Amino acid sequence: MATSIRVGIGGWDYAPWRETFYPQDVPQKKALEYASRQVTSIEINGTYYRTAKPEHFASWQAQTPDDFVFSVKASRYASNRRVLAEAGESVERFVNSGLAELGDKLGPLLWQLAPTKQFDPDDLESFFKLLPAKLGTRKLRHVLDVRHDSFMCDDYLKLARKYKVATVFADAPDFPSFADVTGSFVYARLLNADSSRITGYTKPALKKWATAAGQWQQGSAPDHLPLVGTAKDSKTARDVFIYFINGAKERAPAAAQHLIGLL
Repeated sequence: MATSIRVGIGGWDYAPWRETFYPQDVPQKKALEYASRQVTSIEINGTYYRTAKPEHFASWQAQTPDDFVFSVKASRYASNRRVLAEAGESVERFVNSGLAELGDKLGPLLWQLAPTKQFDPDDLESFFKLLPAKLGTRKLRHVLDVRHDSFMCDDYLKLARKYKVATVFADAPDFPSFADVTGSFVYARLLNADSSRITGYTKPALKKWATAAGQWQQGSAPDHLPLVGTAKDSKTARDVFIYFINGAKERAPAAAQHLIGLL
């Protein structure tokens, strides 16, 4: 089965992008249409804060190219809580909020935990059991964004691999940063951009990310990224999703476009 490397940004409505990304003749209502033709994926962030409706997802689907893919950040009411095992109703509400309207453009579902949430194997396993494998006939892919150092342990890796939940690799100084692959795809969020650089990251750094993306896709483990466990190569190729997000967000589109060019 063919695999892909998707590179993009978080959202498409960010005021500074009117100066650094969008041409002056692109009105706000055409922002998604334009952005989706400059990058190959977008992480929808607004769904973390508020519930979208089926007509919203249908509109986003209609405005984007046929080969475009969205990842969708799950509701904070499901993932940002003290007891994850109690998230069942919120998980169901989010999954059934209209995601199916994206059709083939529906990519991974991102579940971001609170920075204060520590690794609790029993609670986390209960949460993983709440994540549906399918939406209708469509297979769902889940990725967990952990933000506490207690997740940097073998027990977490074993549990995530058991339930085939991917783990975000966060290039960020303030969050756990480990590149152990726990799912069938790789999901990287690059948050360490520098606003003084047009492309956010240096061009040599972006070249390294291009190399890493290729290695991930081929099933290899990039040798310059930190791991909790032992590096393991896979005989199976993987989809790769890389988002430039947060950090110097005004530079995210240029970073994504440069990396796409390298790839």
